[in-house]
Amino acid sequence: MMYKDLKFIFSFFLLFVGSIFCRSQNATPPQAATWTLQQCIDYALKNNLQIKQNELNEEVTQATLLANKGKMLPNLNGNASHSYNWGKSINPYTNQFDNSEVQTDNFSLSSSITLFSGFQNYNSVKQSQYDLLSSKYDVQKQKNDISLNIASDYLQILMNEELLQQSNDQLSLISAQVKRTKILVDVGNLPKGNLLDIQAQEASEELSVTDAQNQLDISYLTLTQLLDLDSVGGFQIVKPELSIPAETILTSTPDQIYTKALSSQPDIESAEMKLKSSETAVSIAKGGISPRLILSGSIGSGYSNVANNVTGVNLTGYQPIGVTTTGVEVLGPTYQEITNIAPFSNQFNDNVNKAIALQLTFPFFNGFQTKTTIEKAKIQQLNNQYALEITQNQFRKTIQQAFADAKAALKKYYSTLKNVTSLQEAFDYTQTKFNVGMVNSVDYDTSKNNLIKAKSNLLQAKYDYIFKTKVLDFYEGKPLVF
Repeated sequence: MMYKDLKFIFSFFLLFVGSIFCRSQNATPPQAATWTLQQCIDYALKNNLQIKQNELNEEVTQATLLANKGKMLPNLNGNASHSYNWGKSINPYTNQFDNSEVQTDNFSLSSSITLFSGFQNYNSVKQSQYDLLSSKYDVQKQKNDISLNIASDYLQILMNEELLQQSNDQLSLISAQVKRTKILVDVGNLPKGNLLDIQAQEASEELSVTDAQNQLDISYLTLTQLLDLDSVGGFQIVKPELSIPAETILTSTPDQIYTKALSSQPDIESAEMKLKSSETAVSIAKGGISPRLILSGSIGSGYSNVANNVTGVNLTGYQPIGVTTTGVEVLGPTYQEITNIAPFSNQFNDNVNKAIALQLTFPFFNGFQTKTTIEKAKIQQLNNQYALEITQNQFRKTIQQAFADAKAALKKYYSTLKNVTSLQEAFDYTQTKFNVGMVNSVDYDTSKNNLIKAKSNLLQAKYDYIFKTKVLDFYEGKPLVF
């Protein structure tokens, strides 16, 4: 029996630990799988802390909008109090001094609504709506910036992968040359110096491979840090086939791209909303010189332990009240009232009081505060107008620069491609002559290095063109895909 209990506990423990492990695995990205560009972007947009901070700012703006809408509604406040009084005080029910302990309860409801205040409340709602839209566009702008940064780092990895492959190919080529040269030296066809030279080139190529691997590792680290992943281990990206078309694909002009960007890019839309917000702020400030009309009302009641009801009288005796014309004293009866404290419900109903009021105020002079507020609002409006123009101009320059860079990169690519083709033929010819000892290792190394440099320039031009065209596509509202 004990064995079965232990077995059950042990099985339950394994299930518990397993569930925790599964949850922890689900909470982190799949490190062993390869990531597409879209998966990288989606993960970053979901988990980036700066985006989450800006989304919190958006929620604050949303709350401000709700508060400003509430200002257009009547308020409602309730009040209840219970108090004790000792010592001499005026009894409000007899209007006489009283030395007894007094307990009172008071209850009231009051409400007021601003009927007119120069449309300040209405304009405050409009301003909050513009601010909310601006904050939404700011979040989207940050998402766009992160998406472009991820695309850039993604392409950097792809380029470094190709550079590493080129370095490995060169190392394999030079290693084969070392073997051939060693055979020729061993049979006496070449001096040993040729072998030493080619071995030095092999060591140089090994260093190039190490440098290329380091650059690839750094580019992976950069991307994983941008994604806020805990480690680089196991992280790999999908390597799509990227090629340059036979002709240019820059079918849109910079002005056409800019026109589309004006209506689609959150940077510009956010600046436009900020300008509208500041324009509304001027209207709010001008409302400060307008009369203010407020409607208010209240209802209340109360209870006191000194509010008595007379239930009867007792004859307590007689006392002189005057004399007759003959001098005879006249006596009158004296009475004592029989009272009890009025019930709470009776007092609550009897003591109800109501009030309604209209209040109209005119702000004739307030130490130039309203005038100063209006001037500041106008200055902020002008500042936001300049900010919008700066954003539009910056976007135009960015698009023009990206377009020019893409055209230059495409021209450089085709020019470098011709150069690579020529240098490849020259290197193949030099290699053939080197294999039979007709060219020394210095000429061979020069030809090889020229080819390596040209291939590196070709890769840089290729990926520079791809990135710039993707940026232009992105500004036109197209998705970032490779």
